This record gives sequence, structure tokens and C-alpha cells, in this order.
Amino acid sequence: MPRLTRAEVAPGVVVLTMSRPEKLNAMDEQFFAELTAVMRRTGVDDDVRAVVLTGEGRAFSAGGDVGTFEAMDGDVCQVRPHLRRVYDAFHAVELCAVPVIAAVNGIAFGGGTELALACDVVLAGESARFAFKEPTMGLMPGYGIVRGPDVMGRHWTRYLALSGREISAVRAERAGLVQEVHPDDGLLPAAVQLATEMAAHSPLATQVGKAFVNRDAVGGFSESVEATALLFGTAEHRAAFTAFREGRLPKRS
Repeated sequence: MPRLTRAEVAPGVVVLTMSRPEKLNAMDEQFFAELTAVMRRTGVDDDVRAVVLTGEGRAFSAGGDVGTFEAMDGDVCQVRPHLRRVYDAFHAVELCAVPVIAAVNGIAFGGGTELALACDVVLAGESARFAFKEPTMGLMPGYGIVRGPDVMGRHWTRYLALSGREISAVRAERAGLVQEVHPDDGLLPAAVQLATEMAAHSPLATQVGKAFVNRDAVGGFSESVEATALLFGTAEHRAAFTAFREGRLPKRS
């Protein structure tokens, strides 16, 4: 089954929906491959001038599929190329020629928050919640810890990336991660309306404007790949992951 579905909802506007609701739209290898391909195609499609990205069901995305973690078993040689595919997918969102608006419904944990950071604008429903859950798994949010300071500043990035705490849509707006908060049932219409307004402007001016804002969007990620890959091989990560699978808190020495 595809992980992303596409619907044209207005002239020049498409909605991409993460469509794995039974897994809270958890991200696996198939998702990252699809997201990269869709964003690259969209960037050269003259009929598309703005994109809304949202999740099906009660989540935007719960983050990385823990089944992917288990399959890699902490092997750095497997983790490293996986992380590069993850970052390539998020970069494809950043580098897509047209604006990408996140419509965050429900939870956006781990990679879900990181994907929101990759988008150009973030709208959230009142029930949306954001968190970097990686520290609870003995990891760090590799993409988010690099991109977060650009979007939220260092203090908010440290607060989220080092605590694992969840924040509401209102607090995420205060942090600069979210630009607008809407009632849940008005979220998607508001995102489509914003996309429609963007799509009505000069395509070339919009593309050039986005490209200039994102002109420094690639620094720091090679180092983050290496650091995150090494964390996957630690005893702390293995213990935390085992505790997560068993539904308990990890033991701390």
C-alpha cells in the first residue's frame, strides 16, 4: 500500500496525505522513498504551485517506525545509509521548488516534528502535540537538532531535544515551530486556503523566494548522520529500545 496519497483540491494546489493510520503514520523505508520521489516530481510539475502535507486519522506522524529500528539491530553500517535516506527525504521537502505547508493533525513525535521543521509553513490543529521522543530511546533527533535552531532557536531546540517532553500546538506556536493554530475541523481548510493564496502569486517569484530562504539548508547534516548512527550502536539505546518494546521505563544506572 502507498504511504502517501495525492489529491488536487484547488487550481495549483495538491494535498499529500500520509496514509498509514493504523500505525499513526509511522515512517518506514517505503515512506521515505515515496516522499523523496513525490517531492522531486512535484518540484518540476508546472501544474503544482503549492502543497499541503497532512496525516490520515488521528496523527500527523508518530515518527520513525520502531520496526525499522529493530531490523537494523544497532548495526552502524545499516543505520548510516538509513539515516541518509531519512535526511534525503526531509531535504526533498526543503528543496522542493514550491511551498510545502504542514497541516499537523494530532501527534507529531520524533520524525513527525522533524518533518514539520522541513516544511515551509506549519499550521496545527488545537489537539496537535509535538515532541522529540528520541532521548527516551537513547538517541538524538539527528535532523531536528540541526534544523531546530534555525526555526525555533537554540533554547527551544535544547528544551525539546534533551527532555523528550511534549508541547501543545499553542506552545509550539510560541516557540516559532507553528505559524497558525486552528480548530481541528478547520485545520485542513485553513491550510488549503493558505496554499491557494500562495499558488495565486508568480510561480517564479515564489520559487526564487523559497530558494533564497533555504539557501543554507544543507550544513551540519553529515556530522549529524555520523553522531546519530553511533548512538544506535550504544548499550543505552538497546536498553531503552527493549524497555519500550516491553512497555516499561528503562533502568538507569
